[in-house]
Parts: sequence; structure tokens; C-alpha cells
Amino acid sequence: MSENKQELQVAALKNGTVIDHIPSEKLFTVVSLLGLEKMDSNITIGFNLKSKKLGKKGIIKIADKYFDDEEINRISVVAPHVKLNIIRDYEVVEKKEVQMPEDLKGIVKCANPKCITNNEPMATLFHVIDKENCIIKCHYCEKEQKKEDITII
Repeated sequence: MSENKQELQVAALKNGTVIDHIPSEKLFTVVSLLGLEKMDSNITIGFNLKSKKLGKKGIIKIADKYFDDEEINRISVVAPHVKLNIIRDYEVVEKKEVQMPEDLKGIVKCANPKCITNNEPMATLFHVIDKENCIIKCHYCEKEQKKEDITII
């Protein structure tokens, strides 16, 4: 059997976005963070695909959808090294790597039970103080959280 026949065949995307190199265990968190379940676009999701870098990875192809930086950077908290490919007329016209933004609004829950965001109906706001190690600080109570302590809303 030839090398090409053994690989997974996924339909080519005419126009849209491919989100690649998603850690498999984070794939469905990424789907939720981007609100893909509410979209009408044709969406292809690959789960537990072989990857030289990650061992296993996820991939998402979204037809006729282009994300702005704010939308896509939301996923940096759970999948910091995701690659984004912008497709137009079956060609990759732009490649991006997800970057963690300076601030995270309404994405992460504050770990401090006394924080106003846990006791009043309001959006959380965190300032990223260390992008490399994913350390964030609540704008309201100033509690710092490390990546392993972060809870996605």
C-alpha cells in the first residue's frame, strides 16, 4: 500500500481556516471556546491524529470563516502553540501562531472565592503577567494563577 493511501483523507478546504497542532485532550475545549457548535459553517474535526511533535493532535477545518485575533487568542490559555492556516481558493495564504493576549476577559474563572467576579454577575478580567509560563493575575482581587490552576468558564 502506498504512503499516500495510508494517510487520513480529509476534504480540501476552498476558503476558511484550519486550526492545527491542537493537543488532542484540548480539542473539544477549543471547539467550545470558539463557539463552533453554534456555527452554520461546514466544520471538520480530526481527533487523535498522528503527530510527530505532539504524538497525537487535533485539527479543525472551518469553511468560510476567518477569526479575528481576539477570537483566536482565546484558545492560547488551553492550547498555546496552535497553528492557524488561512485558506483562500484552496491555497494557504497566511500562517499564524496563536499568541497569548495581554488580557483575558470572560474566559477564566478566578480561583479566589471572595473575588467580586464570583459573587456578582460580571465578566472576569485577568492580566497576563508571564506569557511563557501562563501566569495570570485577576484585575479585581489581584490573585495570581498558574496554568495548572486555571479553570475555563
